[in-house]
Formats: sequence, C-alpha cells, structure tokens
Amino acid sequence: MTKITAIIPTLNEEIHIAAAIQSVSFADEIIVIDSLSTDKTLEIAEKCNVKIIKRKFDDFSSQKNFAIQEAKYPWIYILDADERVTAEVEKEILEAVQNPDGFVGFNVRRSFYFAGKNINYGGCQRDKVVRLFLKKECKYKGVVHEKIVTSGKIGFFKNKIEHYSYKSYDHYISKMNHYGALRGKQYFEEGKKVNLFHILIKPPARFVIHYFIRLGFLDGFPGYVFAKTQAYGVYTRYIKLWLLNKDSKE
Repeated sequence: MTKITAIIPTLNEEIHIAAAIQSVSFADEIIVIDSLSTDKTLEIAEKCNVKIIKRKFDDFSSQKNFAIQEAKYPWIYILDADERVTAEVEKEILEAVQNPDGFVGFNVRRSFYFAGKNINYGGCQRDKVVRLFLKKECKYKGVVHEKIVTSGKIGFFKNKIEHYSYKSYDHYISKMNHYGALRGKQYFEEGKKVNLFHILIKPPARFVIHYFIRLGFLDGFPGYVFAKTQAYGVYTRYIKLWLLNKDSKE
C-alpha cells in the first residue's frame, strides 16, 4: 500500500497546530518543520507523536524542500498550519495515491476565511495550490508564494480544504509585511529598481483588481478589507526594495 508523509511548516502556530495535525492524521508520517517558534507550537506538536525538525527560516521553498528530503514516503502532502483537510479531500487523497492515473501531483482548491467570513470573491474563487505530489517528481521554487515545479501532469481534486489565514488584523498585516519583505529582497537580488509607478499606481491597481474586477465587493466589508490588505502587500514589497536599493548606495 502506497504511503504518505504529511509536512506542516510552522512559525508560532500554537493556535492552529493541533487541529492541523489532526486533519492529516490519515498520513503514515507527519513532519512539523519549525522555523524556531517562540510560542507553544513545539510543545503542542511534541504531544501529538509527530516528527519535529527545527530549522532557521531562509525562504519558503528551501524550508519545504528540506523537509521533503527528510520524508520517508513517496507521496507528500504539504499542509500550511492554518489549513484543514476536510473528510471529502481526505478521501480524494487516499484514492489518488493508490490510483494516480498518470498524475504526479494534484491541485486542491481552498475555502478562504477572512475575519470570520468565507471569502467567495476577490480572486479567492480561483485559489488553488498543489498540495499532494510525488517526492521524486516535484520540488518547490520561489522565495514567497512558492510553487511546485515538475515536468509531470498535475490533476485536480473536486473538493476544497479550509484556509484560516486570518487570526487578527495585526497578524494579517504582519504576514503581509513578511511576504513583502521577502519579495522586496528577491527583487533587489534580481537588480530591479523602484519608481513612482510602483508606489503610486500598482497598489491602487491591485485594490481595483481584487475589489472590482474580481468582484470582492460581493463579500461586503470583509471583501473591502481583504482587497486593501492585498494592495498594502504590493506597497510593502516596493518600499522594501526602495530601502534596500537606498542602503546599497550608502
């Protein structure tokens, strides 16, 4: 019988970690790869009989690829700590690893919850990620919003997992700051520059895309706040890039 290793990357996820582990209890091995948490994440994980790897964070792809190489089994299921595998998706996962039908990985769609509301629009209606894949065929690439790269075929699950990315407004803004800093650093290393277009036009344009073009207004006020935070994330990455370019000249 084909076996599965579930991998959960963490950093200060004491609120989520127990439920995340429980939602992948069907896996034959569970690895928590932790970026040196300072809360009770590891204390809780240790009580759940999982393998724990402590590793200083450098970027999302490197962190996940490291854990993948430590996995015992051929199929990998990656679960962010704020995600939950539903019973319907669990059934699809178990069926897929026994009969992959030529696919080396599978996309899963996510139901995104923001400020207590299921966000159905603003781009979330198209939210999908590769979560189940063959270790020997796939790897992650990208500093932030990393993606699976493979030469094989990727399939789709019919059902959705749940995504609880929002703990509080301050938490979500700190996440946008973290992603923005990583993306800004990536742009700096690629030699990119900043002009007024990036600061004055791109963030409002991102808001328009999420709120109007992708119908975020249909989610009410939470949809408006979600669109604003996405625009803020764009602003943050270019401010970070501007600061890095400025510092490099001094």
